[in-house]
Amino acid sequence: MNTRKYAIGVDYGTESGRAVLVDVSTGEIIATHVTAYKDGVIDQHLPHSSIILDQDFALQNPNDYLTVLSTSVPEVIRASGISPENVIGIGIDFTSCTILPTDGHLEPLCFKEQYKENPHAWVKLWKHHAAQDEANQINQIALEQREEWLKRYGGKISSEWMLPKVWQIINEAPEIYNEAEYFLEAADWVTSTLTGSIKRNSCAAGYKGTWHKKEGYLSPEFLKQLHPELQDLYETKLRGEVIPTGTKAGELTAEMAELMGICPGTAVAAGIIDAHAGVPGVGVTGTGSMVLVMGTSTCHMLLSDKEVYVEGISGVVEDGIIPGLFAYEAGQAAVGDIFAWFVDQNVPAYIKEEAENAGLSVHSLLEKKASILKPGESGLLALDWHNGNRTPLVDADLTGLLVGVTLSTRPEEIYRALIESTAFGTRSIIDTFRHNGVEIKELYACGGLPHRNKLLMQIYADVTNMEIKISDSTITPAIGAAMFGAVAAGSQNGGYDSIETAAGKMSKLKEETFKPIQENVLIYEKLYKEYIHLQEYFGRGENNVMKRLKELKQG
Repeated sequence: MNTRKYAIGVDYGTESGRAVLVDVSTGEIIATHVTAYKDGVIDQHLPHSSIILDQDFALQNPNDYLTVLSTSVPEVIRASGISPENVIGIGIDFTSCTILPTDGHLEPLCFKEQYKENPHAWVKLWKHHAAQDEANQINQIALEQREEWLKRYGGKISSEWMLPKVWQIINEAPEIYNEAEYFLEAADWVTSTLTGSIKRNSCAAGYKGTWHKKEGYLSPEFLKQLHPELQDLYETKLRGEVIPTGTKAGELTAEMAELMGICPGTAVAAGIIDAHAGVPGVGVTGTGSMVLVMGTSTCHMLLSDKEVYVEGISGVVEDGIIPGLFAYEAGQAAVGDIFAWFVDQNVPAYIKEEAENAGLSVHSLLEKKASILKPGESGLLALDWHNGNRTPLVDADLTGLLVGVTLSTRPEEIYRALIESTAFGTRSIIDTFRHNGVEIKELYACGGLPHRNKLLMQIYADVTNMEIKISDSTITPAIGAAMFGAVAAGSQNGGYDSIETAAGKMSKLKEETFKPIQENVLIYEKLYKEYIHLQEYFGRGENNVMKRLKELKQG
């Protein structure tokens, strides 16, 4: 009699962590549980302290991450009724770049009495943007010296990444820098805590830590120009073997096994960034398929067998997602956030009343009304830059635009134009890759939006003139993390020996796909050309009115 085997994926988000228990042979989700972080996003003052945080700080308490393990993992075991011994592997995905300083025993410095009131001893969440000055200086020096590595990241690194955040700690809290034995990505801290030995995952190291499989990290000569203390950073505080995503980081220690209610020796996979875990989560493990991870923003993930420099990408990393392939990341800084902004701030009372009377959300009512419209019927065109442009322009100071408004313009027309603008933004990213010789043959989508808004996905199919396949789950990254857990276990323990095999067995897509409607494709082709004209005019310096207005706003 064959005993069913299971893997656990733990998906760490911004406000909570989720554990999902997955049947290794079928990919069926057996149980899932979410634990909200007690301290959430710490951006006002430190917990149980009068220490007020500076602007753009976004911290977290690493104890919240442990609570997810001690609460959600036992709960999925309990809810499923399975025997813990049948859990063969665990995988971790995490929002990134999220980092923390620890001592030599992996204890976070914020746990220590002498440092708990120092903000720099805490986790710096991905959206901690207080290291912008450091990021600007890194980019400026790298550009002046024509550093080739910068091209791997579209010509600019972010304040969210490892190096700017560590440099900020040197500048503002040198005592924390000196005390820290390690700076770790939160995903690596969790996996290292689970196994008792430090391993750094190639995904976060490559995209957020400026690591390259062949060239390694940045040179000591470059780092020394930033700050003398940084010269040997990668040999000291960022030391630790970088292992490919999709490999085994170690085995669960007895202490952590007891905390989680599963067996010691359970295989633990190398960590991965959350959006990136969605790629195998939808079954993509080969070249030429782009995965849209769609939510408040969108990440565009793409696998290729070659490394080329593409304008505005967030990175290209060998072994970044699938061992042996180059993984590209691009993105839009706002998608779902744009629709939410319109609904929350701009919809008139009669729409809200109509939605309430119909028993619909405002989003659902606007989608229904907008679905009746034909492409081009509203006479509107928008730019999706309400939170800046990530790819291809890499410019956070750009802002949104709506053209064609008249006194008869209706809310559903604007709603549809905003959806279309985000589709045009994705088309621009696809075209940018293709212009650089990177093939895109298929589109997949996962995340909350594809499940909630059919009009959105049909418009994306029409604008890109490509069929779009949809993940069967809204928690695809967590399933991807579980797949990596099954691969870490290996076939000898009931798992798989490659992520390709695991994805072939464990991924699930909806039967319904979105195919382009050719009469819509023709109209959107004309609108897209106008979108590109606006992108060039407002986004590449011909008219910097958006930036001038922002300067006036800031005073």
